[in-house]
Amino acid sequence: MAEPKKRLTSTRSGNRQSHDALSKRSFAVCSHCKEKIVPHTVCQNCGYYGDKKIIEMKIEKEKSKKEEEELKNE
Repeated sequence: MAEPKKRLTSTRSGNRQSHDALSKRSFAVCSHCKEKIVPHTVCQNCGYYGDKKIIEMKIEKEKSKKEEEELKNE
């Protein structure tokens, strides 16, 4: 198997590894519920993407069912 003829210097190794650093994750603010979200994704809290409702959340379904039952009981 091939062996390097000379040892790599720390500068050369450092230059190669300089691109391996992790960058901070950027966040946007949901325009509907003001929750922090990853940009260009549907909000996991309210189900909106911009001004459009994309996903109906389970919590909202449960609330609407309870409201309908209360109206029927009254």
